[in-house]
Amino acid sequence: MLLLLLLVSASCLWLGHSEVVTSFESSCPQFFFRETPPNKALEPENPARICQRYKNQYYFATLYDRNRRIPVYSAYLYQPGPGKRPKTWLVEPQLMGPTYPKTVEREWTLLKYFSVSLEQLSKSQAILQDYKNLTGLNRGHLNPSSHHNDSSSRTATFTLTNIVPQNEKLNGGAWNNYEQQTMIRNTQGCNTTYVIVGAVPGNNYIAKGRVNKPSHIWSSACCEVDTKHRKAWAVIAENDKNEVQLLTLGELEDMLTQLYRRDQVSLFDSDCPRE
Repeated sequence: MLLLLLLVSASCLWLGHSEVVTSFESSCPQFFFRETPPNKALEPENPARICQRYKNQYYFATLYDRNRRIPVYSAYLYQPGPGKRPKTWLVEPQLMGPTYPKTVEREWTLLKYFSVSLEQLSKSQAILQDYKNLTGLNRGHLNPSSHHNDSSSRTATFTLTNIVPQNEKLNGGAWNNYEQQTMIRNTQGCNTTYVIVGAVPGNNYIAKGRVNKPSHIWSSACCEVDTKHRKAWAVIAENDKNEVQLLTLGELEDMLTQLYRRDQVSLFDSDCPRE
């Protein structure tokens, strides 16, 4: 029994931590320009704010839609570097309730050591089974592992709370080109680049209606060149076409306002240029 407890404890320490929090501003504001998250125009009916933490360090923030089982957006600092792509997929126990571990865990760890059933886990979030046997779709990262510079930060992105069903041609084509090529060009001269990547809920679902297939995927960036100069850019893509549309930040916010049909969307503090 003691050996089992030690194994479980070691597993938790190795895998790291995430937290479902009440406020990004008070818990992990560093991933937002001027510590200002997007306004509530994107907020779903049943949201969860997750400070994605791994090995006792925060790596990004995610607003999660519990009902549709997809992230609304993930916010992070762009710090690319070489390294291997992780293979381990993690889930968020705290979406089941605050009594569960503040640790991102493998599904099998929860099932084996924490007396959690797969049905219980699946009520709060997407699970690995939801993304099996997909046709024309794959697991699309909002916060991509390639935009991080060490193994811990890359592994932290491999949680299903950071994944949406994305058109496989888009994910491997035009969207990948944006992530790998356009971002490198656009961030030349930037000291700090704040990124928010999101998904607009669509009318279709996968996994027998469990997980929403977004209608659009979008990304926005606010770059600090120095204390007095900033620049911004954005893109959006329909999730059934291999095309990415380059926009100003203001144009993206206006498009999201039209797509969500709510209040005017604001993704960054007003000091980030909209033109």
